[in-house]
Amino acid sequence: MIPKDHPRYRSLVARERLARCAREGVVALEGLAAHGRGEAFDYLIGERTSESALLAARTAAAMLLSARHAVISVNGNTAALAAREVAALQQASGADVEVNLFHRTDERIALITRLLEEHGVRVLSGTAERLVPLAHDRGLCLPEGIGDADVVLVPLEDGDRCEALRKMGKAVITVDLNPLSRTARTATLTIVDELTRALPAITAACATLEPGERDRLIASLDNTYLLRAAIDEMRERLVHALE
Repeated sequence: MIPKDHPRYRSLVARERLARCAREGVVALEGLAAHGRGEAFDYLIGERTSESALLAARTAAAMLLSARHAVISVNGNTAALAAREVAALQQASGADVEVNLFHRTDERIALITRLLEEHGVRVLSGTAERLVPLAHDRGLCLPEGIGDADVVLVPLEDGDRCEALRKMGKAVITVDLNPLSRTARTATLTIVDELTRALPAITAACATLEPGERDRLIASLDNTYLLRAAIDEMRERLVHALE
């Protein structure tokens, strides 16, 4: 039992959840290493949502609400950490949700779908096709889902699929704590924040954005600026860490 007054409470709860979901088959073992890498960057931003991340979250909301067809792509880590948050965002944005996996099996698809549905997510189903030009299984997607989407939210994403989706003409929103990753640099919009903080921020923005603000946010989107701001915030924290 993790005491709630433990200074690492949220982090430890997330680790326990990932470990349990790995034992159940929802999370691939490789996903545990990926989570640890991201958590290291969360230390660098002080485990808080920065002003630039809030701006990115509001811009993400504008993109989802303005899309012809928005899809939230969910992998094992995202389902394990944020199934409830995905459900809330789906309700606020009207986006479809599709399960997409690198380590793909029918069993994992079923497990993740069940977990999401238990938290109120409406998950697309159907026969996946290799519509994204990748040799591995993240190239498989639903024609009526990611295949048709013009805006795709891909939290905790692989860089090669992000790049492939962009080349297909899709706008890609990602949540990535590492502003130097290929995903972060390739995406249309990167939210440099922890997943369970970023998704509620997008959801909240969906409820408050006016149409005029949506247009302004999309028109002024500059992902390079947002990444530089995140790096500057990390650098500033490092400089003052031992003072």
